[in-house]
Amino acid sequence: MKKYFRTDFRRIGHATRVARYAERIGKAEKANIAVVLAAAYLHDIGIHEAERKYNSTAARYQEQEGPPIARMILEKLGAKPELIEEVCDIVGHHHHPRTEETLNFKALYDADLIVNLEEQHKEKPISEDRLKSIIGKSFLCESGRKEAETVFFK
Repeated sequence: MKKYFRTDFRRIGHATRVARYAERIGKAEKANIAVVLAAAYLHDIGIHEAERKYNSTAARYQEQEGPPIARMILEKLGAKPELIEEVCDIVGHHHHPRTEETLNFKALYDADLIVNLEEQHKEKPISEDRLKSIIGKSFLCESGRKEAETVFFK
């Protein structure tokens, strides 16, 4: 991921923070940590290609462009086909949860949501009531909610 993003330190930092939270949430949920961490580091890997092709960082373009790049990286690293398939599936819809999701997806989704909220809150503070509402409604697993509460309401 670092090699791919090169000097895009903002995106490297984002992925690293997502991975940190995803690991905590994934362990608490008893998810597959290898899948969770690979997905966390690679979830936004399609963003540069989306910007290049569509002049946009919109979620749908990231989700469209990310899986082939994630696959290439994971294949070069010698990852097992099952891990590659699940990570690419997660990367391909990481902003849009399905009705039924795996623990691995939920851990990544909640971790990304925490980091996105942190970044938004830093730019423009979000009220405590609004944060509580988001945490209550938007997180997919209990461990994600608990992690968010710890982050925002220590």
